[in-house]
Parts: sequence; structure tokens; C-alpha cells
Amino acid sequence: MYQLEDPSYIVYFTAILLLVVLFLINFFWKRKLQRSFAESKLLQKLSPDRSGFKSFLKLLVVSLALAFLVIALINPKVGTQLQTIKRQGVDIVFALDISKSMLAEDIAPNRLEKSKQIISRIIDKLGGDRVGIIIYAGSAYPLLPITTDHAAARMFLQNADPDMVSSQGTAIADALRLAKTYFDDESQTNRFLFIVSDGEDHESNADNVAKEALDAGIRTYTIGVGTTKGSTIPIKSDGKFLGYKKDNNDEVVITQMHPETLEAIAENGNGSYLNGNNTVKTVAFVEDLLIRADKKEFETKQFSDYKDQFQWFVGIGLFLLILDSFLLDKSTQWIKKLNLFNEKKSDV
Repeated sequence: MYQLEDPSYIVYFTAILLLVVLFLINFFWKRKLQRSFAESKLLQKLSPDRSGFKSFLKLLVVSLALAFLVIALINPKVGTQLQTIKRQGVDIVFALDISKSMLAEDIAPNRLEKSKQIISRIIDKLGGDRVGIIIYAGSAYPLLPITTDHAAARMFLQNADPDMVSSQGTAIADALRLAKTYFDDESQTNRFLFIVSDGEDHESNADNVAKEALDAGIRTYTIGVGTTKGSTIPIKSDGKFLGYKKDNNDEVVITQMHPETLEAIAENGNGSYLNGNNTVKTVAFVEDLLIRADKKEFETKQFSDYKDQFQWFVGIGLFLLILDSFLLDKSTQWIKKLNLFNEKKSDV
């Protein structure tokens, strides 16, 4: 098992790619100018020691050296020991609505991103609690099985997007049914389900399914995101605005939050309805709820004693930079004698 100490340095790989692109543009621009100046045979006579191959070899060596140095900055660590850790906590599952209506921008930056912020901040407050994530639109799908890996939960959460589901709609009942199968510890007495949605439910039996979940020991809380006034649903492609979602009559769709739907589900699930537009109050409520809940002790295995590995990448990077200093753009005599790069042409 490994972990990255500082993944933020990954962005530096973009700079290396940019350097490669600039080199290639410069290289082919020079060749074009040279060809306009003289024929290739004449250029070969004017600069017989020039090696085009070695220019690309230098580029490869320098790029690899920089890449290894960037990896050293990221500092991958390897776990050397698997330990059994005792934890105390509760089981929490988030059911996140990723239907198209969640792209409405009546709450900045939009309903979906606001929902992700709320869930992420709640995860930040968790101690030894286990967390799982469900996504749903026209149907419900498991995004992350219940786990103690909170970092993985945040990572999977950020990737949640309406394009991940094939059918649209808001199947809250399906999410509730799937949540019933998510809690895998029968001895866990505290099971919490948080449905984060705008409440635009196209099914009428979600509150009844919440009662069934309660019978299975799952308390359901709902977090509403959006406004009752509503908003349009922007359509974007690669960050470009294309227009607004329209219905079959070519009318612009106005999507509204329906708190009454979410309130009914929470009431039948022995939970509470929370207005997610106020992130601070929502997170504080959930934090207090989890603090007061009885914690169950359970065991989990995880890697420990992580050791730094950056020194290997620094060494390889420095070696490649030293190697680059011996690779001149022209054909050096001692290398030419070895004919490593096929610079000697046969007389045949």
C-alpha cells in the first residue's frame, strides 16, 4: 500500500509537457528555415557533426529527469506493515442526487457542487466512523462501498457527475433501497443515511421506503439544496455554455427545490430535514448528531509505518541530468568512435 505526501505537485507534469511541446515546435521551425536556406546534402556538408537524433535523446533524458524530480517532490510512501486497528464509530451513507436538475445555479456555484461541499465538510469531521456513498438519478448506483478510508471518499465524491448515470430522473426510493444493502455490519446499532437532493422526486413512495429502512435500523436524514423559487438548468460542454434545458414543448425548464418531499422522507425515517443552503449550520447539526450517537467498537486492517521513497527518484533524476551533460548536440569524437547512435555510415 502506498500514499502520496503532497499530490499538489502533480500539476508540474503539465510544465514538463509544455517544455516538450515548445522544443518540438522550435526544432521543426529550425528545420524549416534550414531547408529554405539550402538543400539537406549541403547542410550535411556545412555541419557534418550535427546530430538530430541526439537532440531528441537529450529531450527524452531531461524530461525523464524532471519527471523523477517531480515525483520526488510528491514523495510517494510505501506502507511496510499491516496492522489491525480498533476504532469506535458509526456507519454513515450519503445518497447524492446527481440528476440534471442539480446543475441549476440558484445556489452558487450550483446545487451539485454545493452538495459535494456539504458532504466533504461532514467527512472532514468524522473520526473513526465508516462512510459510504451512493449516487442516483433515474436509478441508484453504488459509488463507494462503506469504508474507513475518508480520503478515498472525498476523491470519489469529487468525480460524481450527471454523466455517470444513463437515465435521468430522481429515484430517491431506489437510493433508499440500495442503502438498505449498504450497511454490512449487523451488530452496528447506529446507522445514518443522509439524502442530499433538491427534492424533485418523480416517485411517490419514497417516504414509505424510508419507513422500511427505519425497520432495518437505518435513520434517514435529508439535506435540501436549492431554492423554492427555482432556476434554469444550464447546458455546458467542456465548460462552454450552450443554452438552457428545454422540455418537449421547447419551453425552458424551471427546476425548483421541493422541501416537502424531503421533509416527509425524514419524518418517516425518524430523522430530520436540513436546509443545506446554510452549509455551516448543516455541518454543525450533523457533527453534533454524531458526537451524541453511541459508538460501536470494530476492527479494521490498515497499512502503517509508511517510509519515504523520494530519495530514489532524486537519485535517478540527478543521474539523468549528469548523463545529459555528456550528450552534446553535436557528435563527440569518443562517442563517434563507439558508433552508439549509428553515426558512422557504411562505405558499402
